[in-house]
This record gives sequence, structure tokens and C-alpha cells, in this order.
Amino acid sequence: MIETTFAFSRTDSKCIERILEDDNAGINHMVLPEGEGLPLHNANSHVYMIVVRGQVALKLDDQEEHVHPAGSLLAIPYRTRMNVYNRFPEVLELFVVKAPSPRIMAARES
Repeated sequence: MIETTFAFSRTDSKCIERILEDDNAGINHMVLPEGEGLPLHNANSHVYMIVVRGQVALKLDDQEEHVHPAGSLLAIPYRTRMNVYNRFPEVLELFVVKAPSPRIMAARES
């Protein structure tokens, strides 16, 4: 078999898991019930969010909050300050792809 397979959790409970981390990309899977989110942080690579369930409330840098529904793919630039959370009754599920891997971005900074 040439391909490598990776599993991710199927849940409605809060879940933040790293699925893949290599030089090419980092891929995380997140499930956030209502009221849950991530700590305020800066993007440590180019970030792509794929919303598969629910709606993500997203505040980037100093802009107003935007809400993106399931079926959205978002591109967020490197070093953007991010506030990601679910303020809706439906469970939020998304995949976050960081490309290249944050460790490559950190090496470029040194």
C-alpha cells in the first residue's frame, strides 16, 4: 500500500487532536461544542480551516467577527492573531491544515 492512513475521532465532545505533522503540513482535527474555543493565538504557519459541521465564529486581528458555516474553506495568513470558537448550539467540527509545517516556519525565522 502506497498511501498512509490516519484516523480521527468521531465524537460530539470537545476534541482537539493532531492527526499529522511532517515537514509538508500539520493537520489537526477539532470538535467544539457550544461555548468552546481555542485560546487567542497567532497563526504559526499558513492556516487553512475546513468547516465540516456547525459554524465557526472567527475573529482575526482587529476585524469584526465573521461566522462561517459548514462547507467553508478558510485561508488565514501566517502570524494572524486568531480567536476561534463556537457560540452556536450545533457542534462545530473542523480540520485545520498548516502548510508548511509550523516547525519549518520556525526554522525559517531562525
